[in-house]
Amino acid sequence: MAIDVTTQIVIERARNVVAGYAADPTNAPEWYENIESVQWQTPPPVAIGSRMDFVAHMLGRRLAYTYEVVELVPDERLMMRTASGPFPMETTYTWETVDDDRTLMKLRNRGMPSGFARVGSGIMAAAVRRETNKNLRCLKGLLEKRA
Repeated sequence: MAIDVTTQIVIERARNVVAGYAADPTNAPEWYENIESVQWQTPPPVAIGSRMDFVAHMLGRRLAYTYEVVELVPDERLMMRTASGPFPMETTYTWETVDDDRTLMKLRNRGMPSGFARVGSGIMAAAVRRETNKNLRCLKGLLEKRA
């Protein structure tokens, strides 16, 4: 069963600030609880074709995968895909201006679990939703403290 989870949050910072921070994969371990590390395979900054190796922990398992940036519209949208690991997926960030000092950020994860993850795809979808909500709250807290 495919997983398609979208979460969102309003962050009290301008869109360019939210997008600039969230779109930099180097920052991911600061606001994604389960991401342990990010290593660039291509030189930063993020651009279409950029590739980064991520190491994460989810549902008691270590996951290592490589993301490739497949779409980038600065301050509007970033899409990354991975075909490796037990959970090939696509992650999309979008940013919309609410007003001058507030941004709606949406985070969408979709993919087709394989191996151990396929058996528990319903559990995996619930875990992804729970974790992405938690991660967005963490991002909100980090960015609003810096205001």
